Order: sequence, then structure tokens, then C-alpha cells
Amino acid sequence: MGEMSSNHQLGVIGALFLSVASSVSIVIVNKALMSNLGFPFATTLTSWHLMVTYCTLHVALRMNFFENKPVDLKTVIFFGILNGVSIGLLNLSLGFNSIGFYQMTKLAIIPFTVLLETIFLKKQFSQNIKFSLFVLLIGVGIASITDLQLNFVGTVLSLLAIMTTCVGQILTNTIQKRLNVSSTQLLYQSAPFQAAVLFVSGPLVDQCLTKQNVFAHKYSPIVLAFILLSCLIAVSVNFSTFLVIGKTSPVTYQVLGHLKTCLVLGFGYTLLHDPFTTRNILGILIAIVGMGLYSYFCNHENKKKQDEDFSSLSQNKEKDTTPLLANGRKMDEENPDDKI
Repeated sequence: MGEMSSNHQLGVIGALFLSVASSVSIVIVNKALMSNLGFPFATTLTSWHLMVTYCTLHVALRMNFFENKPVDLKTVIFFGILNGVSIGLLNLSLGFNSIGFYQMTKLAIIPFTVLLETIFLKKQFSQNIKFSLFVLLIGVGIASITDLQLNFVGTVLSLLAIMTTCVGQILTNTIQKRLNVSSTQLLYQSAPFQAAVLFVSGPLVDQCLTKQNVFAHKYSPIVLAFILLSCLIAVSVNFSTFLVIGKTSPVTYQVLGHLKTCLVLGFGYTLLHDPFTTRNILGILIAIVGMGLYSYFCNHENKKKQDEDFSSLSQNKEKDTTPLLANGRKMDEENPDDKI
């Protein structure tokens, strides 16, 4: 049991590391692609990411790297469309809102996820976990939120983006556990539907946001090279996203997402010479404290739960192995007449 627990922890650490490394890498590549090379079509690019992910997994399947396990078609279609719509709404939210309000939208995903899991999944979050999440959100807010400009369309888009993102991430976790499918199997089944939604809607969304046509864009060799690099990294991003949510929880994945935000801010300052203030540094430090507290409380509570489960299992085994008398009753200290 200890060995299984150790292997699980190593698997979780590996998934977290892969998610952070790939996400930070793709942010840097996409920032260079969009800001420096003038390719602003984020939603269409995401559809290409998903298509390349599906093709890569299909090749891996043919090479027997994993076994395909079909999931109910209605579930997969709904799940894929929901995630595709979620990505589109997040991009629209960014386009119709200020950067500060968009960051507020991303921060709101954690408390909304906690609320949904509490109401519909009856999941309990301790006061320590809630406090650590509060500290984390305060830190990320200080580090990343600048201006807050509200408008009706942007607010509606943000609310829809929050709801679809939360539901999609909760389903990512629950589908894997209830249907006993791996992150790779679920991603392989759902990626084509996510890609289809974004492939159809992406050019329209991008034209709405940028006033440019993705098909009329001039694709230089360096732009094509960065698009290819972005798509290859996206395979790791998409895989690690499903892996982390499946092994941990949607809330933990969102906490990890804010760690990525802090790392991106740090890399942007050191590598790309983005403006950096004392406020950014203070916010990142507070966020790191919140992440540390969240990690500590999660580990402490998981260990406590494992100890309780092991103790309960041991007691049940002891009861099951109590000698039986001829009449079928267990020998009990409280019934001296049953003693031999």
C-alpha cells in the first residue's frame, strides 16, 4: 500500500511538472508569435493545437502506446463541444474586456468551481483549504490585475466563460473516475469534437476580435515554424491538463494555473524585459505563500484520510477473522457463555 501511494505521488508530481513546463513554454512561444510576428489568431491556433493533438494520439494508438477505450458517444460529444465553447468564450472575454477584468474572470474560476463541487458533488473543503485559496487569489490579483473596465457584453461573456470552464474541468475529473478511462483515452475521444467546434468558430471569433482574416494572412517561413512549434508543445499541454485534473482535482489544476501565471510574469520580466513593479513582486510572493499552504493542507488532509481508511480496513479485517462458534456466532468477550 505504501509503495502504491508513493508511485501515485510520483505520478502526480510528474504530471504537475509537465503541465507547468509545457504551459509556460507555449505562453512564451505564442507571445512571440502574436506580439512579435503579428499572428493574432488565438482561437484558430487553438483548433490547430487540438487537431495536431488528436493526430499525435492517433499515431501513438497505432503504435500501441495506449489502448483505446470507447466512451459513450453522447457524453464525448457534449464534453468536447463544451470544452470547445469554453475556449472560444475565454478568448472572446479577453477581446471584449480589459486585461484586468479578464484576470478577474480567471480568478473567479476557483471559487465558482468550489461552489459547484460543494452543491452538486457534495464535496467538502476544509477551512484551511479555503483560507489558502483566498491567500492565493489575493496574491495573483495583486500581481496581475491592473485596470478594471466593465461593459455589459464583456461581463456576460466572462460569466459564460467561467461557467463552461468550471463545468468542463469538473467533467474532466468525474468522467475519468466514473467511466474508468485514462486521461489519454478521454483526450483522444474528445479532441476531434473540440477541434471541430473551434475550427468552425475560430476564424469568425478571430475576425470579430482582430478585424483580420486568418486565411488572408501572409504566412512567412518563421511564422509557420512558430505555429508548428506551438502545436507540438500544445500536445503536451493538452495531455498534461487532462492528466493533472484526473489525478488531482479541478481546483488543484486552477491553483497550478495561477502558479503558471506567476512564472509567466517572472519569465516575461527576465527574458522579454516586460515592465515589472514592486506590486508584481509582492503579489507573486503572496501567491506563492498561498500555493504552499494549499499544497501543505492538501497533503496533510490526504495523509490523514489514508490513515483513517487504513485503520478502518484493518478493523474490518480483524472482525472478519474472528473465530466462529458451531452456531455461526462470532466469539465475543461480552458473551462469556460462548467461550470455549
